[in-house]
Amino acid sequence: MLLPHRHLSDIGAPLELLAMPEGVEWGGDIAYLDRDGVLNVGSEDYINGVSELQIFPDSAKNVGDIRRAGFRVCIVTNQSPIGRGLWGHQVLASVNSALQQAILSEDADAHLDLILYSPYAPWENAWSRKGRPGMLQVGRQLLDAGKDGSGVENFDYGPNYTAREEGRSLMVGDRRADVEAGVAHGVRMFKCEARIGLTDVISRVLDDEDIGDY
Repeated sequence: MLLPHRHLSDIGAPLELLAMPEGVEWGGDIAYLDRDGVLNVGSEDYINGVSELQIFPDSAKNVGDIRRAGFRVCIVTNQSPIGRGLWGHQVLASVNSALQQAILSEDADAHLDLILYSPYAPWENAWSRKGRPGMLQVGRQLLDAGKDGSGVENFDYGPNYTAREEGRSLMVGDRRADVEAGVAHGVRMFKCEARIGLTDVISRVLDDEDIGDY
């Protein structure tokens, strides 16, 4: 089963976790966020470069608020243009880096703790491609290992994955594939309107009593 890829790093390399916002301790909760249609405007023709990146106005504050509420942020995004041969990993890396830099310039707490992506085309049947939960499985293990600076040599991965304690963890996405991945991983699932993004559900995301849409 094909593992996801990780922004500017080998997939199992130790993850350097930055400090949480002042006065906040991380208790293990993760906000798994899709990218396109959640943090930036999506397109049926893909986001093919930095010039096409349109970040939703409140994305920086929303991500900052999520981290101030005690969550680590893990981006989980399908990026099949790589598998389709339309462009390579460096194009995607430039877009992801531009997104991170832009939101950090607006809110110093809006750090994307981990960015994972599935570069595979649909016909490759990759476990990492949403609506399967592979990216979320890997994200959980990398963030847990990052607490003590460790990497992950062998991932628990696939249909027989042993579920970890997810607590308040949640998934936000705008497509059915996001819903399927979040539900399969056993976290609160919030489906947002693609024209609005994370702002559409942010008040619900920050409400620990809200069990999500599915």
